[in-house]
Amino acid sequence: MPRPMRCRRIERLPVYRSFSPDDAAAAENVRMTVDEFEALRLLDDEGLTQEACAARMNIARTTVTAIYDSARKKVADALVNGKRLLITGGHCAYEPIEIQQAVMEKGIHTMRIAVTYENGEVFQHFGHSEQFKLYDVEEGKIVKEQVVDTNGSGHGALAGFLQAAKADALICGGIGMGAQMALADAGIRLYAGVQGSADEAAKALAAGNLAFDPDARCDHHEHHDGDCGHEHCANHRCAGN
Repeated sequence: MPRPMRCRRIERLPVYRSFSPDDAAAAENVRMTVDEFEALRLLDDEGLTQEACAARMNIARTTVTAIYDSARKKVADALVNGKRLLITGGHCAYEPIEIQQAVMEKGIHTMRIAVTYENGEVFQHFGHSEQFKLYDVEEGKIVKEQVVDTNGSGHGALAGFLQAAKADALICGGIGMGAQMALADAGIRLYAGVQGSADEAAKALAAGNLAFDPDARCDHHEHHDGDCGHEHCANHRCAGN
């Protein structure tokens, strides 16, 4: 039996998830995993040695070499052959960002719902959310609520913010494909295309009868597209390299 794969520590979720050539009408996809992106970021953008990169990602140096080589080949394939580069999935453990306020304690058997929030309503542009309202659900009923500020976190950091808040699900209006990928990679279930009262939406999800649109998109500023094919850490047993 092969040794289980160790989750690679990711300090920063990719802000941009899709890169497409302007002069290719129907580009074939190349999929780069988030851990491959992280190796490129640490080695080529931050200029770390492979030893330092291995320590930051909590993996062996030989594993860094293999991940980095795979990432460079995918970048070359996209550039040389005019393919769309998508960044998603991988065997990852995400480094949560710090939240600048106390968040209510979450119970062991509690489901935590986050809702994009503005003046009591479901805010319609995920990437510009200044607040989330958190709802803790036990046995189909909401038992605790709290509004938290995102402190100006950009759209690329909001998935990490929700992960740090221990959210299990997100209710929102429109959302771009890149943000959808980030949420799936962080293991957060998405319920998009919801409008109206945030409290009523959370109650409906807790009761299992929320109406939502899985194809909702936000074109306000988001320009990422493409298929997902997520393979995040929840589907793997992470132990060895």
